[in-house]
Amino acid sequence: MTLAPAPARALRIGPIDLDVPVVLAPMAGITNTAFRLLCREYGAGLYVSEMITSRALVERNDTTMRLIRHHESETPRSIQLYGVDPKTIAEAVRIIVAEDHADHVDLNFGCPVPKVTRKGGGAALPWKSSLFAEIVEQAVKAAGDIPLTVKMRKGIDPDHLTFLDAGRAAEDAGAAAVALHARTASEFYSGHADWNAIGELKQAVTSIPVLGNGDIWSADDAVRMMAETDCDGVVVGRGCLGRPWLFGDLAAAFGAESRPVDATLGFVADAFRRHAQLLVEFLEDEDHGCRDIRKHVAWYFKGYPVGSDVRTGLATAQSLAHIDDLLGQLDRDAPYPGADAEGQRGRAGRPKRPALPDKWLESRDVAADAGEMLRGAEIENSGG
Repeated sequence: MTLAPAPARALRIGPIDLDVPVVLAPMAGITNTAFRLLCREYGAGLYVSEMITSRALVERNDTTMRLIRHHESETPRSIQLYGVDPKTIAEAVRIIVAEDHADHVDLNFGCPVPKVTRKGGGAALPWKSSLFAEIVEQAVKAAGDIPLTVKMRKGIDPDHLTFLDAGRAAEDAGAAAVALHARTASEFYSGHADWNAIGELKQAVTSIPVLGNGDIWSADDAVRMMAETDCDGVVVGRGCLGRPWLFGDLAAAFGAESRPVDATLGFVADAFRRHAQLLVEFLEDEDHGCRDIRKHVAWYFKGYPVGSDVRTGLATAQSLAHIDDLLGQLDRDAPYPGADAEGQRGRAGRPKRPALPDKWLESRDVAADAGEMLRGAEIENSGG
């Protein structure tokens, strides 16, 4: 893995000083306490929770209350909230602040999932500019001294872009930073991220940090994004799937102290085993933890000489002992496979017409009778 040399870089988000300008993107079912801890062991930066539904937090849903817990070693603590109702989001932020659940809150306006956008949530919401501004304003007020940031997409589709207006509105509302996933909702995760849009947002938003997200598969990509767009930091999502040590590569690339990684198959196997152990501890159940690690098998061992029997076994393992037996069959000295292990990770999907509420695009104002529909966008469970 080649690391591009770069001058030492840091990032300040409100009162939070980060040694490197790197943020772990919230990912449903991925960025739980276990994965965040593992990433921290390799690198530095800000590590954000899974997406938390504001209504579920206000109603103190059991799953949600578990998802917002942080390990005592995590600092700063970060929670991402999703919602569509300004009052509910503000109340969720007040709970986080009053009960000391986090040091940073991020608002999700980038989710492209149809079950969210078809009711006006996620990446669809910034189209309703006054509603977007009200949500950010009330959330910032509720956050008080805790920095509140916004993550968004370019817009709904190429004909309905919102990122420049939303970025300026978030800045005016007092957000501490804005992050742009440089794709539209219609693109989902397909094609290539439009880094030029990140540069445009940086030109439009001048008083707070602008972070870039999209197609960061290596430390070289992160350094190149910052050089090409002049953004203040990077948000890393799918690039770290099955590769939590990417945060060590990023720390080194941005001038922080970091141990070099020799990603032999033995190193990867140890990281996978550590992840499984942390999941068992987080979920407080060995069977549950071993089932949860299954989704990570293909990502960890991409490009490595791991036979189908071992891969299938790891994808069905029900105990740590079984995982140990399977990992013991690997050639630990097998070297890093290079290009075969690089590039895109996770599902890209295909461009698709976004699912939107009826007549959503006819106006940038919220219809008087839209309240019930928008409340329906607040899915019951967090993390997905």
